[in-house]
Amino acid sequence: MSWKEYYQSHQMTADEAVAHIKSGNRVVVGHAVGEPCHLVSTMVQHAEDYRDVEIVHMVAMGKCEYCKPEYAGHFRHNSLFLGGTSREAVAAGRADFTPCFLFEVPKLFETTLPVDVALISVTPPDENGRCSLGVSVDYTYAAAKHAKYVIAQVNAKMPRTFGAYLDVTDIDSFVLWDEPILVLPPPKITEVEEAIGRNCASLIQDGDTLQLGIGAIPDAVLRFLRDKKDLGIHSETFSDGVVDLVEAGVITNAKKKLHPGKFVSTLMMGTQRLYDFVDNNPDVELYPVDYSNHPNTIAKNENMVSINSAIQVDLMGQVNAETIGPRQFSGIGGQVDYIRGTALAVNGRSIIAMHSQAKGASKIVADLDDGAVVTTSRCDVDYVVTEYGVAHLKGHTLRDRARALISIAHPDFRPELAKAYEARFHEPLP
Repeated sequence: MSWKEYYQSHQMTADEAVAHIKSGNRVVVGHAVGEPCHLVSTMVQHAEDYRDVEIVHMVAMGKCEYCKPEYAGHFRHNSLFLGGTSREAVAAGRADFTPCFLFEVPKLFETTLPVDVALISVTPPDENGRCSLGVSVDYTYAAAKHAKYVIAQVNAKMPRTFGAYLDVTDIDSFVLWDEPILVLPPPKITEVEEAIGRNCASLIQDGDTLQLGIGAIPDAVLRFLRDKKDLGIHSETFSDGVVDLVEAGVITNAKKKLHPGKFVSTLMMGTQRLYDFVDNNPDVELYPVDYSNHPNTIAKNENMVSINSAIQVDLMGQVNAETIGPRQFSGIGGQVDYIRGTALAVNGRSIIAMHSQAKGASKIVADLDDGAVVTTSRCDVDYVVTEYGVAHLKGHTLRDRARALISIAHPDFRPELAKAYEARFHEPLP
């Protein structure tokens, strides 16, 4: 049977496809804006057909209706990274959270989280019968490879990306349904984010390879890199701000030691402008996350700079990037993957960039809140940046770390932190 015959014979409606989901199954949903929204909504419409179906997802950018109270007993969400649509369900006990490093998620699908059904989004097949996973390769590729049954929403509006493909024979059911890819609007950048961005940019040199997240701080950093030359991208994701620097001739990937000339990522989230940029662009390669985010892979990039964020940093340098007290707010994601990979790279530098305060409280604290977790250890943290400056922690004593962190805390909270310093080190803050 040719791939075309296989493809034609395995097409069906979404209702027919989700009938292959059985009670008690574990269903892994394609990640972030690569979510097959039509398949997920159809599955939810058939909720009465299921009992105890576990929905494994990381950042759910869709409606996440299976988390609603009325679907308890039919679906139970197992989140690998909380977002706005899943926090309440986890807090209320209707859903679960599994802590994990992002690069290790594919391994979980072979061990503790075996996959019964994968719901994924793909492009129409090319002339060789290969489908691109578009803007969500990450763990979605592994889910499809390890699932007992794979249902793909074939979406002609999905950008075709290079780096990883699925053959049509890797897929069991095809549902042809075009719909716009979910977009992430550009964030509003204030003077505070601009100051943070300017301070981060001071640590970036010509020829560096960058890992950037999404949001106001990463976009603000990009604003202050227009005087740099030959920057590269090896990142878990990147956003529209990167396209601006490509057009300005700042990002060329010319100095990269690994995949020279190429943008390397594992997923995308942004506006249609970003999706148009990556569509059929041979200079952009998206790889499975157990390759792109593996610290050993990241370490092969010389002059690697990673930029991540935090909810709190204590005076020892411990980073909490995922909980508010004991309440799970987000997740680990790729922060530790990149910080550790960057530490192994020649001339690598990792940055924790954050506001100095949030909702009237300091984000630099004497001690993490009760119940808060340590996402990144004090031995891993290199630089911490706020709008008030840069604190270099790696290789410095606890005393020096505390001094440096207090110097970049919000001025309103420095007296309180100075008292904590004096109590801990038995001397006044210099």
